[in-house]
Amino acid sequence: MSSSPSPTETIVLGGGCFWCTEAVFDRVQGVLDVESGYSNGETLNPSYEQICTGRTGHAEVVKLEFDPAQISLRELLEIFFVVHDPTTLNRQGNDVGTQYRSGIYTVNDAQKEVAESVIREIEASKTYSSPVVTEVAPLDNYSTAEAYHQDYFLNHPNQGYCAFVVGPKVEKFQKTFASRVKA
Repeated sequence: MSSSPSPTETIVLGGGCFWCTEAVFDRVQGVLDVESGYSNGETLNPSYEQICTGRTGHAEVVKLEFDPAQISLRELLEIFFVVHDPTTLNRQGNDVGTQYRSGIYTVNDAQKEVAESVIREIEASKTYSSPVVTEVAPLDNYSTAEAYHQDYFLNHPNQGYCAFVVGPKVEKFQKTFASRVKA
């Protein structure tokens, strides 16, 4: 008797620079694939250079394929809200612009409900002193980022931004969610 593979799910998250977000979620147990890309803007298949102008409306995002039998969407969102600042509009640290906005881009109503529930719980817990500004919207106009953006931290760990911005986010994830780190 053969067993069929468990179904996977996809969610798209914008947490500032996709190098940071990708580097964290690459290390999460139950996440099967992480792809850097652009979503929820106007231009079809924009380039990184176009995104950086802030005129395309896109967010830098990561598309996660995950196994819900290993990790729930709620758990992924708990990690997401710890490794970026969801209270700064169009900004993460020194990265400023609409492309760096905090966003959860859903593929179905069930994901939207989970995302909104997690945000309500964060707001009620007063985890942050400022309101959560994370956008929750249906995934729209997604495109994959250029090849050189994929696995950027893995391929360039000593590059300045990676060493001083991405690395500390990865360390924070590994320390806070030690039980969720891939073996």
